[in-house]
Amino acid sequence: MIPYGRQYLDEDDIEAVVNVLRSSHLTTGPQVEWFESAFAEYVGAKKSVAVSSATAALHLTLLGLDLNSGDRVITSPITFLSSANAIAFTGATPDFCDVNQSGNIDLESLIQCWDDQTKGVIVVDYAGQPADMKRISAFVKSKGGFVIEDASHAVGTSFGFEKGGVRYHTGGHPWADATVFSFHPVKTMTTGEGGMVTTADHQLADRIRRLRHHGVERRPENWKMISQMDTGPWYYEMHELGYNYRITDIQCALGLSQLSKLERFAERRVEIVSAYEAEFDSIEGFENPRQEAWLRECEESRVSWHLFSPQIDFTALKMDRNGFMQMLKDRGVGSQVLYIPVYLQPWYQERYGYEQGKCLRAESFFEKTLSLPLYPAMSDDDVRQVIEAVKSILT
Repeated sequence: MIPYGRQYLDEDDIEAVVNVLRSSHLTTGPQVEWFESAFAEYVGAKKSVAVSSATAALHLTLLGLDLNSGDRVITSPITFLSSANAIAFTGATPDFCDVNQSGNIDLESLIQCWDDQTKGVIVVDYAGQPADMKRISAFVKSKGGFVIEDASHAVGTSFGFEKGGVRYHTGGHPWADATVFSFHPVKTMTTGEGGMVTTADHQLADRIRRLRHHGVERRPENWKMISQMDTGPWYYEMHELGYNYRITDIQCALGLSQLSKLERFAERRVEIVSAYEAEFDSIEGFENPRQEAWLRECEESRVSWHLFSPQIDFTALKMDRNGFMQMLKDRGVGSQVLYIPVYLQPWYQERYGYEQGKCLRAESFFEKTLSLPLYPAMSDDDVRQVIEAVKSILT
């Protein structure tokens, strides 16, 4: 069975992890700082902080930006639960605007949804395609809000507006206050579980770093209790309530090894998507993923595709999605539905009163979407098997 996604690991990755297991540090050691530094250099960010998951990264970033109960943050409904859950963790209200045909936030819908209680937006790069961050940021900043880019799907995505000019990676451009990445096994590169925050804001990075370790402060210049007790290398102070969102040296050693192969991973994903698009382009009722309109302005761009999620008109094809997925499975091909609009989840409906019909394009996108296998370890024969399975059913 070819799954819809999976990790790619080789002997270098295994050796990197084994070397840490034989070392004196298993967690919060030198590998963490090395991984943070290498990742920041790769994406072109000034600061990066590694944490236990992308969910933790979102939560800490929102806390670092002083989000409070009573505030409101808008995000995309076409995303995993964590993009919205992290907002709820802070006591603020998660809300949703509609998406465009690529599955990313639609700027006009965001403008219509903004109100006086809105403090910011979490912009999700669905499937690896970067949202129109330049224009979204211009609007949000005009309202005094913050912009977080959830690039969990977009590790390795890059773009440039001029041939031979500045080329930005997600996480390194100037249009987000912070960018969050995921290293879950199905993502472009993995640390097993893990996440990263990149930012140009040194104070925000310092606060996220402190909050990931229970709010503990070890810098003498910030100490407040030193007049009350003796101090030594063992001394620490807790200045605010934090969390145990640390990442391990084991994970970061794997991350460093995976980062060295990220370009190869991203290019292989592009190759597979190109093969799919060429074969599926003429199938009636099957629409390849739509390109973000703003990317056409870029002289150079490379989408590090996390998902290949076409829009399939199951109604016109006179079949249901579950039946189609079973027929794929019978041919040895796995698939997945990503995602149910978050506001349709029972908890969100019960807690905030959201109802079906809130974001009509998102609901239509969900009804037609299906993710087909996409991961670097796929062989050319695997890709051909997926193509032949889809075509045998639809043509």
